[in-house]
Amino acid sequence: MAQALTGTAGLLSRQLKEMQKAKDLPGISCGLVNNNVFEWEVMLMINDDCKYYGGGNFRCHLTFPSTYPLMPPTLTFKTPIPFHPNIYPDGKLCISILHPPEEDQYGYEKASERWSPVQTPETILLSVISLLHSPNDESPANVEAARLWREEKNGDKEFRRRCRKGVRESLGED
Repeated sequence: MAQALTGTAGLLSRQLKEMQKAKDLPGISCGLVNNNVFEWEVMLMINDDCKYYGGGNFRCHLTFPSTYPLMPPTLTFKTPIPFHPNIYPDGKLCISILHPPEEDQYGYEKASERWSPVQTPETILLSVISLLHSPNDESPANVEAARLWREEKNGDKEFRRRCRKGVRESLGED
């Protein structure tokens, strides 16, 4: 078991260094929480072309299990938590690629949409940014946000107003 943990810690250390050196990951900054390679602090600085969250700076923790990369990490937004259909009120993110690699008991997701060891912290964070651009309202973590996002498509602006408020809070303006 100790050897597996050492292997996992080494893999995570390499992946963190690669992300910190990457020039093609604008808007993503990563570091360790309490010098623990299994818990990363991530800052997502969303560019202005994102309709709802553009200009926001969202802090998250990416927590890896000792069984990584066989099992997925969890991603939790810290305060302020974006108002989003795929983010639970406690900040945990609901995205298919972070669901365990097993059959979905409810039938919402195909096994191919769920966690696979080929995923990396980089692919996870790029998927999170993509989700901020295009929420998934089919199996929402935040039912109210999903309802308002659907209504936004029909001209109601409450979803946009709540998102922009969250962006201002992320910048310390509220």
